[in-house]
Amino acid sequence: MMKSRVLFTIFFFCFLAILAKLFFLQVLNANNFNAEYVRTQKILPERGKVLDRNGSPLALNETVYQLFAEPKKITDRFAVIKHIDDVLHIGETTLEARLDQTKQWVAIKSGVTKEEKQQLESIKLFGLGFDNQTKRFYPEASLSAHILGFVGKNAQGENTGYFGIEGYYNKELMGLPGFLKSERDLTDRPIFIGTQEKMPAENGRDILLTIDKAVQNIAKQKLKDAMISSQALEGCVIIANPQTMELLALTCLPDYDPSTYWDFEQTVFKNSSIQNLYEPGSTFKPLIVAAALEEGAIKPDEVFNETGPVSVGEYEIKTWDSKYSGMISITQILEKSSNVGMVFIGQKLGNDNVYSYVQKYGFGKETGIDLQGEVAGYLKPKEDWYPIDYATATFGQGVSVTPMQMIRAFSAVINGGYLLKPYTVYAMRDNDGEKKRDRQVVRRIITEKNSAIMRKMLVDTVENGEVKWAVPKGYKVGGKTGTAQIPIAGHYDATKTVASFIGFAPADNPKFIMLTVLREPKSSQWGAETAAPLFFEIARELFVYYNIPPSE
Repeated sequence: MMKSRVLFTIFFFCFLAILAKLFFLQVLNANNFNAEYVRTQKILPERGKVLDRNGSPLALNETVYQLFAEPKKITDRFAVIKHIDDVLHIGETTLEARLDQTKQWVAIKSGVTKEEKQQLESIKLFGLGFDNQTKRFYPEASLSAHILGFVGKNAQGENTGYFGIEGYYNKELMGLPGFLKSERDLTDRPIFIGTQEKMPAENGRDILLTIDKAVQNIAKQKLKDAMISSQALEGCVIIANPQTMELLALTCLPDYDPSTYWDFEQTVFKNSSIQNLYEPGSTFKPLIVAAALEEGAIKPDEVFNETGPVSVGEYEIKTWDSKYSGMISITQILEKSSNVGMVFIGQKLGNDNVYSYVQKYGFGKETGIDLQGEVAGYLKPKEDWYPIDYATATFGQGVSVTPMQMIRAFSAVINGGYLLKPYTVYAMRDNDGEKKRDRQVVRRIITEKNSAIMRKMLVDTVENGEVKWAVPKGYKVGGKTGTAQIPIAGHYDATKTVASFIGFAPADNPKFIMLTVLREPKSSQWGAETAAPLFFEIARELFVYYNIPPSE
């Protein structure tokens, strides 16, 4: 009887101890209990794809793996360390530190390829495992680097888009993570009757670009050839639909491969089309002529007597070749690219209107294009302008712009007068279907009548200019060259220029507008001899690709 009472007492106190422990864990220390026994695992969404306007993939996801280890299950520590290092080359000392045997689970390396995974699995070693991951993959390599940007890691080690589309549309592309919450026992196994809660991830949206991969490829290859022949430091080509300002191609060199961005200097991540500032030179002249027509300051058939240099304050402005042609028309001012003639037009327009129209064309402000990293350019406050500033602005000197600002403003001159917001994405696609966007008008600057006059003048500028280009037979092309000296330490260096050409075709109803820019070409400093031939090389290919028939 005594033994039974002793046994009962022992069981009773054990039972009380268990109850006390449970009360402590589940009531008094409930928060710590949840932290210790309830595991929440994040479910990562799949990043959205990026496709060109015809559905060709430009950015996809590929499966990679995260190698992890459970140190307490490893029986042959030396063999595991050696085998991992033979395949992944992490370093035996580093691996030894990571395989802390006091831990249940440790991550070894992310981004393990399928081939590396197979090598690691070829020798069956206990204590190793793999989790599936996704990695950004760019099947066209560097073809559209500055449009796309790349996916890297943020400070928290999470995938994040940088630059271009990846950066600008990062939230839409990345989606929303889900989670898996489960109660687990002390051996980290799910408790059968415990809480098991799952919220699935919401994958990112697919993005459909206005970019045409075929046109992009043409532009990049021709730009490469032009940079080699001209020995230019940098180059850029932008092709757009002037009626909508949707971009058809954008390529700048030097560039990089987004799949291996870490192998490149950070300077090449810069998108010259929206981040480089330059003085546009003579490509700016049609903007001022269009403004003067709109204000009624000049007439299309007006003439100007170009007799010699013109003085503005203490400065003297000459023609680019110091030759003067006497009585010339407004169109001939553009054909001969006369700086003196442009000062005449600027004086007729008036200083207030010169500054006002520079603002109306959008200079000094971002275009709002959907690419990460755009800069606004620089436009001095009006109170800081002197008479010489108004004079030189008429021929594109003393005004700092980006190539994107320039092609947008020029489009307004030839598309009926509408300043449009440029864009690279025409639709987003998710489970609910596609959401498309239309052109966005910022403001109207000139009338259709004056726009038609400008198109005719710019066709004459190409046909009757100082340099004869290889214009495809039967096609009407309008455009203007630009050669701008680069300001260095407060003065202009005549040996360093930015050569450019901006043109459009077909002239009566433009299907495309294109800006070509070459920085510091060595074969010739003139846009007419470097950037213009590049334009016509690409235009010839576009006439065939878009099946544009000759007009004659």
